[in-house]
Amino acid sequence: MAARGRGNAAPVESDADGASLPQRLVRIASRMFAERGFESTSVQEIVAAAGVTKGAMYHYYASKDDLLVEIYHRMLAMQTKRLNTIADGPEPVLDRLREAAADVVVTTLGNIDDAVVYFRSMHLLAPDRSAEIRAERRRYHERFRALIEQGQREGLLRRDVSADIATHNFFGGVHHLNSWYQFDGPMSPREVGDAFADLLLHGLAPTAAR
Repeated sequence: MAARGRGNAAPVESDADGASLPQRLVRIASRMFAERGFESTSVQEIVAAAGVTKGAMYHYYASKDDLLVEIYHRMLAMQTKRLNTIADGPEPVLDRLREAAADVVVTTLGNIDDAVVYFRSMHLLAPDRSAEIRAERRRYHERFRALIEQGQREGLLRRDVSADIATHNFFGGVHHLNSWYQFDGPMSPREVGDAFADLLLHGLAPTAAR
């Protein structure tokens, strides 16, 4: 993950941003899991950073595993809602695909701690909970893939490339953003998103359109 200049998590002294205690606990846990690793972060460290007791945390989350699952759920829910809004829009399919591709990059970088935790810690979940999260992610990918398939049906995208392969190839790049992206570098998240979208659409463009 790119260096971000964050030291050890400091106690949160107020909820100036209006976040509820459950939201604050998840936000702090995400930050600490991303920085230190899930297994190396204790419940005591999380509640100390949040400025609350273990009892207060256990009122909402019975364990660290529950916090981990909530981190996954909140990112998937946010990205799915945005994708559905884009996919259901009135714009031509290529415009919707372009925006969907750029948006997932922007939202991944905008929630980089959650993304880091997702890819580093998914294997630590119990099988049933891991299957639940993977099913959510799969539904997201299927909705994205449907945009590619629509473009293929309309003759706007090449049909000799599987929509499945195109989708997995695209998200493979998204999943590695945290390994190289520099927040103080020359490109903004939106510029990176637009570049990813351009590469996807160019790679799927019919030969005559290139």
